[in-house]
Amino acid sequence: MVSSSAGFVTGLTAAALTTIGVLAHQASAGAPAALERSHASSTPAPGASKAPRDRRHPEALPTGSGRGERVVYSVDDDRVWLVDAGDKVQRTFKVTPSTVDPAPGTYAVTSRSNRVTGSDGIPVEHVVRFAGVKDVVIGFSAAVDGSMAKPDPGERTGGIRQTRADGDAMWRFATIGQPVVVVP
Repeated sequence: MVSSSAGFVTGLTAAALTTIGVLAHQASAGAPAALERSHASSTPAPGASKAPRDRRHPEALPTGSGRGERVVYSVDDDRVWLVDAGDKVQRTFKVTPSTVDPAPGTYAVTSRSNRVTGSDGIPVEHVVRFAGVKDVVIGFSAAVDGSMAKPDPGERTGGIRQTRADGDAMWRFATIGQPVVVVP
């Protein structure tokens, strides 16, 4: 009976690891084409300012952004909220968007890297990836040199830049599997 139980547990473990591998491969392959859109199509002309969703309370958590512990990212407001299990905002901050946005929806953190070179050639840290659009991987990161310059609009990049302090907070909060809710 003991060896039968051990075999059963071994089988379940193997199945779980296989499932994780398949999901990781699917995540690296990118989002379905129906969910793809370019940041340029939803962004005002250069120099135009984007008004916050709620002019009186621009830091207010967007309604309809889900429940429970999650990261919320507004592509229109260029803002992130780190929300705890009780739906209380732990931190909110502005970000510099990439040139390619994920479509609104619910994603999950699929991978993380402590330090890499960003798609724009800048060394970044605390990379938290959660989506893909065609061949562009989308994730949050902080430039090691602290810069938050807008990316070249002619390049397809997926790095949503945050300050190093905000990147540290994101790194501690957004572990593998953490929900990321993208709202307009």
